[in-house]
Amino acid sequence: MERVFVIAFSAAVGVAGFFWFGRAIKRQPLQDFVFRHQWLLHPNAICYWRTFAAFIGLLLYFVVGWEFLAIFIFTIAAIMDGIDGIVARQCKLGSAWGEWLDPMCDKLTYLPPLILFAYRDIISVPMVWLLVTIELLGQFMARWVLSKLRISGAANNFGKIKAIICFTLMIFCALLDANPSDINIGDEVLLGCIVLSAASLIFKFIPNRLYADILSCLNLACGLTSLYMAYEGRFASAVCLIIIGQLFDLFDGRMAEKHGGTWCGPYLDDIADFVSFGFAPAYMIICRGGGLSWLFSVLFLIAVAYRLIRFIRVDKYRTDLPRGVFNGLPSPAGALLVLGGVLISPSWLPLWLLWIAAAFASSLMVSHIRFAHFGRILLKKVPKPVFFSLAAAVIVILAFIFKTKSVRMFGLLILVSVTVYMIYSRKWRHGAGAENV
Repeated sequence: MERVFVIAFSAAVGVAGFFWFGRAIKRQPLQDFVFRHQWLLHPNAICYWRTFAAFIGLLLYFVVGWEFLAIFIFTIAAIMDGIDGIVARQCKLGSAWGEWLDPMCDKLTYLPPLILFAYRDIISVPMVWLLVTIELLGQFMARWVLSKLRISGAANNFGKIKAIICFTLMIFCALLDANPSDINIGDEVLLGCIVLSAASLIFKFIPNRLYADILSCLNLACGLTSLYMAYEGRFASAVCLIIIGQLFDLFDGRMAEKHGGTWCGPYLDDIADFVSFGFAPAYMIICRGGGLSWLFSVLFLIAVAYRLIRFIRVDKYRTDLPRGVFNGLPSPAGALLVLGGVLISPSWLPLWLLWIAAAFASSLMVSHIRFAHFGRILLKKVPKPVFFSLAAAVIVILAFIFKTKSVRMFGLLILVSVTVYMIYSRKWRHGAGAENV
């Protein structure tokens, strides 16, 4: 328990310092101070300092045995990873060397502790070395090839989320090192790091205009695979695949707007949405059984189809509907209402409550009640470091749920999440503050 308090205190100090610095660096006095003391506060210098601090923490933890002080230093070093980027953007001190140095310092901060924790039998040794291999390939070989092709090797969102999860895993290993009897989800989280690291590496070589289509194809693949999982009776896995598909769907439109796309992109996106957020949840309603399951399944499927057609033919051309605001509940949110009910019924709640959830989601989707877009409006209200941290937290929570196999907890988490979205999005239903969306 003492170790938990040390981590909480360290995180509180680091986060408070991060937000203070993030606000202060926008003012001229601190920017002038940075230029006068570049040996200390230049983005590249911050990278050197946090790497040095991480190695000091490594020695204190694994050699000297001063775990509490080491955890504090590690936590501060991890949070400093966001400060160098803020300084580079606000003071315009970015450079090609810094673009290479920043991810390298990240790796030097979290990879050595993870390797040592693996040899303490806390996480898998082969999986750690697989992560190290992918990370080094991305840092050296891939960046060298990209430089020859004159393509930027800057970190993408996959890499940023992966780095946060690696820092989180490092702290979790420290907790488990002191309490070996606790539930160990280290390998599950480590698998997430490996997948994200590989995705970060692969997407560096893909032309930007193909990003949106690839994400739509991944969404479609998740939907089709979830149908098979539901057929096998593995509802938790099927639901998780649809949620992963929603993450792909969240970014495919933004990638198309930012980098362009192909002529088939909009059609591919609509097909993927209908399969993942319409057909797959409707099939799960039938799989759960009950005399009226087919009726509510068809009702939900028709509502999703109507929702997509209305958006394509009418809503996207309306001038009175603010950009980034939906007319009716988005189909991914409607699917979540059904999926949460699928997981907690009939073992915990009566089956007819699943039918009510399907009818309620259907009515909201075909209604004219306005809801804000999660990615275009709501996420813009969240600072990027907080967003990446929340994304990492979701992956860690999912790893815990898979480890404990708590299907009910998974269902409740889904229902709570979609309820929070519906309540919070109504605040921005008129597009207030949704500039540049």
